[in-house]
Amino acid sequence: VSCASTGNLANSTAAIAAHAGMECCVFIPADLEAGKILGTLVYNPTLMAVRGNYDQVNRLCSEVANTYGWGFVNINLRPYYSEGSKTLGYEVVEQLGWRLPDHIVAPLASGSLFTKIRKGFDEFMKVGLVEEKHVRFSGAQAEGCSPIAQAFAEGRDFITPVKPNTIAKSIAIGNPADGPYALDIASRTGGSIAAVNDEEIIEGIKLLAETEGVFTETAGGTTIAVLKKLVEQGKIDPSETTVAYITGNGLKTTEAVASAVGEPLTIDPQLADFNAAWERAQSLQRATWDTVGV
Repeated sequence: VSCASTGNLANSTAAIAAHAGMECCVFIPADLEAGKILGTLVYNPTLMAVRGNYDQVNRLCSEVANTYGWGFVNINLRPYYSEGSKTLGYEVVEQLGWRLPDHIVAPLASGSLFTKIRKGFDEFMKVGLVEEKHVRFSGAQAEGCSPIAQAFAEGRDFITPVKPNTIAKSIAIGNPADGPYALDIASRTGGSIAAVNDEEIIEGIKLLAETEGVFTETAGGTTIAVLKKLVEQGKIDPSETTVAYITGNGLKTTEAVASAVGEPLTIDPQLADFNAAWERAQSLQRATWDTVGV
C-alpha cells in the first residue's frame, strides 16, 4: 500500500500498514518537516523523498500506480480514503450534543476534507439524527499556496494551479483535485475562502496555544488566522456556533514557531536565583501587557 503525502497521511498510512502487516511505500516532498519524516520512518516503511513539490510527487505516484498496479490510498483508492474524512462531520455533531453548527472553518489542501465534512452533515440530516439546518462553510489557505482562495476572490469556478511557497507544507497543494467542489460549497452555503501569510499563521498557532492550550501545526494555525480574519471582517457573528477544524499536532512543525516563542530562564538551584528570575519574568510580562494595551 502506498500514498503521496505532505506528511500526515504518510504517518497514518505507514502506521496502519505496520499494524496490518502490509508492505508500505510512502512518497513525500524531500523538504518536509523533520517531525513528519520521523513520524513516518518509525513504522519502518520504504520512504521515498522526492525532490519536488507535492504536485510533482503526486504525478510520479500516478505513474507508479498505473505502471505497477500498486494501491495508492489517495489516488486509485481515493474514494475509500476520502470517505473517512466525513467522520469529522460526525464527530462535531456528536460533540455539539447532536446539533449542527452555524458555521465551520477548515483548512483547504486538496479540498477533499472540506467536501466530506459537508457530506457527513448531510448524511446525518438525511437519516434524521439531527434537524435540518443551513451550515456555512469557510475555507482557509496559506497565501503562499492559495489557488482556491484566489479563485474564490476572483469569482471563478475553476482553479489555476500555483507553485507552493509557504511554511504550511501540509496544505501546500498547488493543483487541488477537489478545489472546484470546495469553491462550490463555500459559494452555495454563503461561506468564504480566505488566505493568510506565514506570519499570520505563526500568530494563529500562538493564539490557539495561549488561549485554548492546544498546540497545532501550521495547517491549524492557518485555520485560526483565517477565523480571526473573518471575525474582524464581520463575516462570522460571535454569537454563532462556529467550529474551527484543527487537523495536526504542533510537535510535527516545531521549526515554524521556534523563533517566535520565548526561551527558558536558566538558573542555579538557589532560591535567590529563582526570586530574581521570577521578578524578571513578571517585569517582562507587565511590559508585554502595556504594549498590547491589556
